[in-house]
Amino acid sequence: MTSREIQALVERQREFFKSGATLPLKFRKEQLKKLYGAIKSRETEINAALQADLGKSSYEAFMCESGLALTEISYMIRHLNKFANPKRVRSPLAQFCSKSYTFPSPYGNTLIMSPWNYPFLLSIEPLTDAIAAGNTAIVKPSAYSPETGRIVEDIIKECFAPEYVATVMGGRTENSALLDAKFDMVFFTGSQNVGKEVLRRTAEHLTPCVLELGGKSPCIVEESANIELAARRIAFGKFLNCGQTCVAPDFILCHSSVKDAFVSAACAEIKRQFGDEPLKNENYGKIINQKHFDRLLGLIDKDKVVLGGYANADELRIAPTVMDGITYDDPVMCEEIFGPIMPIITYESFDEVISTLKEKDKPLALYIFSKNKEHIKRVRTELSFGGGCVNDVIIHLATSEMGFGGVGESGMGSYHGRAGFDAFSHHKSIVDKKNFIDLPMRYQPYGGKRNGKLLHFFLK
Repeated sequence: MTSREIQALVERQREFFKSGATLPLKFRKEQLKKLYGAIKSRETEINAALQADLGKSSYEAFMCESGLALTEISYMIRHLNKFANPKRVRSPLAQFCSKSYTFPSPYGNTLIMSPWNYPFLLSIEPLTDAIAAGNTAIVKPSAYSPETGRIVEDIIKECFAPEYVATVMGGRTENSALLDAKFDMVFFTGSQNVGKEVLRRTAEHLTPCVLELGGKSPCIVEESANIELAARRIAFGKFLNCGQTCVAPDFILCHSSVKDAFVSAACAEIKRQFGDEPLKNENYGKIINQKHFDRLLGLIDKDKVVLGGYANADELRIAPTVMDGITYDDPVMCEEIFGPIMPIITYESFDEVISTLKEKDKPLALYIFSKNKEHIKRVRTELSFGGGCVNDVIIHLATSEMGFGGVGESGMGSYHGRAGFDAFSHHKSIVDKKNFIDLPMRYQPYGGKRNGKLLHFFLK
């Protein structure tokens, strides 16, 4: 699609939004139901696309992509009336007699730029929130996951008129043309570097953004942790989607007293979950493309590998890899891994962990495995991060009852459920003043004992 065609599409959506067609809640629910039905009917095609792009099994595709998307849609349908209602707040005495409330209204024309690692979920879930809030939307799937992008495009064409919801396919040229256009809100999921560019470009139009980025999410294994259970849950989260998950535990901080036990348990758990030859496991995925495959191989230090470390270049598959004896100076600690490599750093003092992490960029997620309530409290209160888990990983994002998002370097804004509806809404603050009384003390000429006493009474 050319720049001129993109601009024309944006203008058509702007006119459609101005018509007021997206505002009725009945209309929004009907559109969400269409989307739900289309996803259900195309589940086999969605699975095949995710298999082609990322090597995902049908089980993982449903568990982590289409199933979660369906959950968000049904949640929005059930709760939309409540979310869209005005929220009454207390009026100060000085505003007597009136009622005050906030009223959610759609931003208008929105742009959703989705990533390649969860290309279906992270296209459909924010789209669900945008529709529920009453916006129009243009969805831009990643060019790195073309098969899933085509399925997303087909579903959107089946369900919606292009002046309401449309898809723009393509790569950097199309991304740039979209960011040249003026939207009322932009939702971006991807890397920090691209997120910075999105923020720079949208600043030209003073467009609000939600940025869901990434970062090096730490996972602390404290000496009181249940080591076998920690290893099982960490192995699941670290190697899900071949490690290409924005909230995967990026590196492990393990207390010296339990480090050897954890390494042994992690290696055993990887073999249990993925087999002795994981590259022959049909349920284990692949790296998205050659560029990322080569980058990941460059992060593996063969001298520090205790498990894995080998790959199949023809299939772009890297075995689940564990590296021990890692320091913060190793290449694997200098960038977000986003792949099936688990570096382990040993620590002696919990104070050292807290002080070190305070100096690092704020991660999208942080995890701690511990039975020590004081240590858990310190992580929760002293460290800044988007979200996380105690004695588990990743699952905090799999609920519509809590918002999900980053902070600082890992992003801004949140979504899922109510938070998603709010992310795509502007909340107007409104005072509805009654006509039968009009207090005089705010009007000129100022002065007089009576007005002065009234002013002090109402404002004290």
